[in-house]
Amino acid sequence: MTIRKIVQNQWLNFIKQLLALTWYQRFEHLVALILTILVSLIMLVAMYRLSAGIIHDLLFGFLNPLEHEVFQSLFGEIMTLLIAMEFNHTIHLVAMRKQNIIQVKTVLLIAILALARKVIIMDLHQITSGQIEALAAITLALGIVYWLMRERDDRLSDLESN
Repeated sequence: MTIRKIVQNQWLNFIKQLLALTWYQRFEHLVALILTILVSLIMLVAMYRLSAGIIHDLLFGFLNPLEHEVFQSLFGEIMTLLIAMEFNHTIHLVAMRKQNIIQVKTVLLIAILALARKVIIMDLHQITSGQIEALAAITLALGIVYWLMRERDDRLSDLESN
C-alpha cells in the first residue's frame, strides 16, 4: 500500500468519525484542536526565547548557572515548559477523541507541578511565613484529593477486573 493510499484511508476514517459526532461534539473537537495549536505555538515561542537567552548569555559570559538566582530562574522556565507540555498533551487527547473530557486527575497533577515550580523559584528571604503556610496547605489539599481519586480509580478497576 502506498503512502498516498494510507493518507487517504486515514482522512476517510477521520471524516467518518467526525460525521458520527453530534454538532456539540464537533464543536468541542474544534475548540480542543485550536487550543492544542495555540498552546503549541506558545510552547515554541517560549522554547525559542529560553534557548536563545541561554545560548546568548552563555556565549557572552552573562550567565553563571551555578548562581542560585540564575539556577532558580532557568529551572522555573523549564518547569513552565513542562507544565505547558502536560497541559497540551491533555488537550490533544481530547482533540484526538482518545478521551472524552479532561481528566480531573491530570488537572490535579498539573496543579501540583505548578506548585512545585512555585516552590523552586520562590526566594525564601522575601516570602512570609503565611505565604509558606498557604503553599503548604494548598499542596497538602491537592495531594490528598489526588490520593483519594487514585484510590477510587484503583477500587473501580479492581471491581471491573473481578
